Amino acid sequence: MDFALLALGVFLTVVAVSLLGLMVAGQFMDRQKLSIDTATNIDLADMFIFADSNQLFVYNMVALLVIPTAVYLIIGGFVLPITVAIFIAFIPKYLVSRIRKTRIATFERQLPDALLMVSGGMRAGASLAVALESMVKEQKPPLAQEFDLMLREQRLGIDFDTALSNMEKRMPLPDFILLVAAMRITKEVGGNFAEILESLSITLRRKLEMEGKIKALTAQGKLQGIVMACLPLFLMGILTLMEPEAMAPLYNTLYGWITLFVVFVMIGLGYLGISKIVNIDV
Repeated sequence: MDFALLALGVFLTVVAVSLLGLMVAGQFMDRQKLSIDTATNIDLADMFIFADSNQLFVYNMVALLVIPTAVYLIIGGFVLPITVAIFIAFIPKYLVSRIRKTRIATFERQLPDALLMVSGGMRAGASLAVALESMVKEQKPPLAQEFDLMLREQRLGIDFDTALSNMEKRMPLPDFILLVAAMRITKEVGGNFAEILESLSITLRRKLEMEGKIKALTAQGKLQGIVMACLPLFLMGILTLMEPEAMAPLYNTLYGWITLFVVFVMIGLGYLGISKIVNIDV
């Protein structure tokens, strides 16, 4: 009788844990699906990158199942597979953020030349709209795509200020915000807009040159930070492959997990400290 009650209790416990695990897994999959849908249909679409969110979700789920399982079978323990799974879960957001930063940086580099082209067109007698259309034909994405979308919005009946505001939301750059403010002020009070654009172009070009010099001077420090952060992880991986039995307590015991946690925290703090030193905002 006691054995039957014990077996029933164990069975009910396993069922409850399984149901709880399924609920947690279902909620995680729903959140991951929503995150990937948002990143694909909103963030990437705003950057003129179109992809199938369902297909990306399937790839992400397959990677979440296959890669951590392979790491567990090769190395053993639960710390590293769980860490890999968390990293894979955040890869879509990281990639979208990285693509967005790259796109904004490219737009910033193209902006001085574009302003100079618009200024030259207006000095030759063209209107602002005609000068912008000519510049769009000569420039490359992403700047050409953004200004072309603004011109299309105007053709559909959206006023100039609203089209500028929409573009400002897509490209939240201080340099572009300065350009938008200059365009609005010139439209309201008048003035030589071609000369203003030329002055802005020269100012932005000098700013980019200064940022390039700073990046060149701090490149060694950034590389040292990356090397110092990756070196302990590289050594840990090499030692795990060479002496798996000696490194097994690091992955399979409580003291090993605490050690790994402290190591990762200290590596992260060291990398953040170096990044704060070498990142100079102009």
